[in-house]
Amino acid sequence: MISFVDSDLRWSDRRSGWYNGVGKVYEPRAALMGLITAHERMSDAKLRQAIALEAARLMYERVESEYFTAKRKAAKRLCRRGVKPEDLPSNAEIREQIQFFARIHEGERRTQHLREMRLEALRLMRLLRAFRPRLIGSVMTGHVRKGSDIDLHVFSDSPALVSDMLEQEGCQYDVERKQVVKHGEARVFTHIHVHDRFNFELTVYPEDKAHYVFKSSITGKAIERASIAELEELLAREYPDLNLDEELEAAETVSDPYPLFRMLLLPLENVQGSRVHHPEGDVLYHSLQVFELARDQRPYDEEFLLAALLHDVGKGLDRSNHVEAALEALEGLITERTRFLIGNHMHAHDYRTGKLTGRLRRELEASPDFEDLMLLRECDDAGRVSGVMVGTVDEALEYLRELERSSNG
Repeated sequence: MISFVDSDLRWSDRRSGWYNGVGKVYEPRAALMGLITAHERMSDAKLRQAIALEAARLMYERVESEYFTAKRKAAKRLCRRGVKPEDLPSNAEIREQIQFFARIHEGERRTQHLREMRLEALRLMRLLRAFRPRLIGSVMTGHVRKGSDIDLHVFSDSPALVSDMLEQEGCQYDVERKQVVKHGEARVFTHIHVHDRFNFELTVYPEDKAHYVFKSSITGKAIERASIAELEELLAREYPDLNLDEELEAAETVSDPYPLFRMLLLPLENVQGSRVHHPEGDVLYHSLQVFELARDQRPYDEEFLLAALLHDVGKGLDRSNHVEAALEALEGLITERTRFLIGNHMHAHDYRTGKLTGRLRRELEASPDFEDLMLLRECDDAGRVSGVMVGTVDEALEYLRELERSSNG
């Protein structure tokens, strides 16, 4: 019988199973193979807990984003016999297990990130004061985890007014309109995704909904939310040593390179590679392939991964000299090691083909980053496959942000 309850359980970094620090392994993937059947008399309580745990894993790892889908998929994986809807765990139970994963993986960083995210929320809320913003979601309740964004409700009869203000402040954002059908009635919701140090999701409601009591999909009760004044009170209460104005002013002076990285990457979708050397298509698709391959080789090497992602951004600026164009655009935003890797990735090609001159060859070989440069070249050459699945620019940048936060933590 597979046990899912142990006071010393830890989640393996390789996601291969559970271990208790002594060496005894618990394999939830055995459950995924259908080994838990109706013949195994798991109690309803244990099955409910197992489903909650598996659904939480799916959501923590961003395989699923909706509670309903996650719990249904978890139930299907864990039990061949049918599970009654009333036997499925509640959203609140799954959220509790998600926090269990977050505590194991992220430790004390969660506390620091929550504080920083609340400060960032206040900064943008002050900017959007005219739209009566309300902070909701995990940053409000404290249930943040890796990859959490900051959720705000804003109220305007014209979403364009909100986006115009963001435009004036130099924010990068995307507008998404989603149709939801409920009780036979179709409604369109406008979401504005702001790409910043922490990502925001703004949901725009009509002005007359400012005092409407929204219900939580997790608890079924009125959602917890905070106005600007209420968030300021929360910050003062939770962080009594915090000097709010100084913190916000300091945050304004910190240079965040990620919006520029994003701005340089996105246009590459419209830059086609050479059909001879790049049968995969556009430069962005190639760059994301190279990033994925580099992550397989050096998952925790932030400088190497950044070089892999940005090595061809110059092709969106000056195709005749894309290396120099990239280095000029990235001046002051990348480390010397990342600069070396980007600056020499074409020399590495000539090195492999035997076309590099003696002096340059000796200079590259003398570099402590020579082996990494040649590994980047391997990823560059391999990242030219049509039809392969890759992540998005925002997913790649968020991965790099998390690495940076981990190293700073």
